[in-house]
Amino acid sequence: MARMKVFNKEYLTKELGLPYDCELIEDDIIDTTRWSIVHEIVFEDNGKFYMTTYSEGATEYQNERPWEYEDEVKCTEVELKEVKVKKWIPVEEQGE
Repeated sequence: MARMKVFNKEYLTKELGLPYDCELIEDDIIDTTRWSIVHEIVFEDNGKFYMTTYSEGATEYQNERPWEYEDEVKCTEVELKEVKVKKWIPVEEQGE
């Protein structure tokens, strides 16, 4: 089972400056809804790396901030590993 750590939202936003005022290891958009954009981020804290998600308003009219309705944020400890991936690709036509 993956190692989890719960961070206080104030620590993430004020001390670490997440998600805007720091250097993130990774920041990917993983989903969108009508009103929100969902990000998956990887950040470093005390020599360990963690992954979590947050959402923010999709337009200037949606005033949604990261972890707006959460006091605590669950994060998964992660490490960078090389992974072999299989993928379906088109078959090239043979010359006649």
